[in-house]
Amino acid sequence: MNISVPFTAPVPGPHNAITDVPGVRVGHVTRIGDGFLTGTTVVLLPPSGAPAAVEVIGGGPATCDTAALDLRSGGAVAHAVVLTGGSAYGLAAAGGTLDWLAAHSGGARVSAAPDVLVPLVPAAALYDLGRGGLFTARPDAASGRDAAQAAADSPPFAPVEQGCVGAGTGAVTAEMKGGIGTASDVLAGGTVVGALAAVNAHGSTLDRTTGLPLALDAGADGEFAIARPSSAEHAAAQRRLAEPARGRSGLDLPNTVIGVVATDAPLDAAALRRVALAGQRGMARAVSPAHGMTDGDTVFALSVPGSAGTAADPLHAVLAAAEAAFARAMVHAVLHAESVVTPFGHIASYRELYPHATAGPA
Repeated sequence: MNISVPFTAPVPGPHNAITDVPGVRVGHVTRIGDGFLTGTTVVLLPPSGAPAAVEVIGGGPATCDTAALDLRSGGAVAHAVVLTGGSAYGLAAAGGTLDWLAAHSGGARVSAAPDVLVPLVPAAALYDLGRGGLFTARPDAASGRDAAQAAADSPPFAPVEQGCVGAGTGAVTAEMKGGIGTASDVLAGGTVVGALAAVNAHGSTLDRTTGLPLALDAGADGEFAIARPSSAEHAAAQRRLAEPARGRSGLDLPNTVIGVVATDAPLDAAALRRVALAGQRGMARAVSPAHGMTDGDTVFALSVPGSAGTAADPLHAVLAAAEAAFARAMVHAVLHAESVVTPFGHIASYRELYPHATAGPA
């Protein structure tokens, strides 16, 4: 049976952020200077956790505890999700978040003793090694603990800082500075879907013809305050991006986009995997090419319990919203990114390259 899903413009939540999903909090740790250009982001869930799934499509992932979310095992409940820089080394941040949860009574009970809890903290890392100057300057366990604490210290439904923070600190794209972004959608029946994406894409996030970010058409009315670049502005930006002496030597290494889709819809493991797949489809709308052999493209999906979510919105509507929200989060990551000077040279942001097109706020 084919189900036709007509396009409906997103209706963002109060902060147009993944934290519009009840029970979801986000904390960043950002490290810049002294050889660092990296960071960690923690998506913190209620103490009892949330059913989770994952879809890894990129050929070069750096992940932790994704096997626990395998649908063949019936799925699992996660207590936090870690997105981090530092490639495989940065996965140490997940251990720090695990320690933080253990100290704050977060986790699944595995013994008759009430204080014996084991949290599940799936994680994914992107490649930003050495971008601040030192290969050894990368997230560690303290980064994961501090990001979890930052999430816990934030009030419910808090806005999420975007751009060159947390896991997006050292992110780059094929042509310019990347970052971290977020978006949300409130469906007709009240279900909330939110996404968070760290954009460190090997592929391009721009339409080569217009200079506009890909997936711009997925946005809500007026969501992206950006005008179509003039032909002169676009030509100038393309000339800058084509310069061989841009100082990007050493940056064109394995890349990845990592992120999370969360919803208050009560979904089982099979449905959640489809939500994660929808996030991957959104990724493919916002970067081209996606899912290459050197990319670690990974999307987690969460069904956060104990909220107002109901079954009023059908799964196909949740999936459509998840796809669009992830794509929109990636556009926000690009538009909020800021230029940076590294030992490899100057990495320009979209706003620097297209100043007239982005004169309004993102």
